[in-house]
Amino acid sequence: MRLVFLSALFWFAADQLSKWAVVHWMRLAEIGHIAVWPPFLNFHMGWNTGINFGLFSGSPDAMRWILISLAVSISAWILWWAKTGLTRPVALLSAGAIVGGALGNVLDRVIYGAVADFLNVSCCGIVNPFAFNLADIGIFLGAFGLLIFADAKKITT
Repeated sequence: MRLVFLSALFWFAADQLSKWAVVHWMRLAEIGHIAVWPPFLNFHMGWNTGINFGLFSGSPDAMRWILISLAVSISAWILWWAKTGLTRPVALLSAGAIVGGALGNVLDRVIYGAVADFLNVSCCGIVNPFAFNLADIGIFLGAFGLLIFADAKKITT
């Protein structure tokens, strides 16, 4: 479980430190947009009250608490799964990435009422209108890692 907690701590801290640095220290919340390496990387402030791609945004404040409860419940389930069913180190790191990312976004919802998104990546003539954060990257990489590396139960006949 040490790998799970170290991974969760890494993703949680990286997410929260990057948000503090970009949103507050670089004043992205006031400025709204910073061209970092156009057109590939820009910081574009977005407050996401919903889930991925803004789904359920604009919902009543109760949705905020439902999403917080859902993220905490899923994190608890993943921790249980890691303790009882995962043995591969990469699967344990993946589980921690999901938990750390989810809890980073939960903290945003508690403090700000929305998730702070700021990374905007475009490439090859395709302009991406969406922003995301390091917690989202951790959640995505963790889910992908669990899909590939989670231990499979052997079926005996």
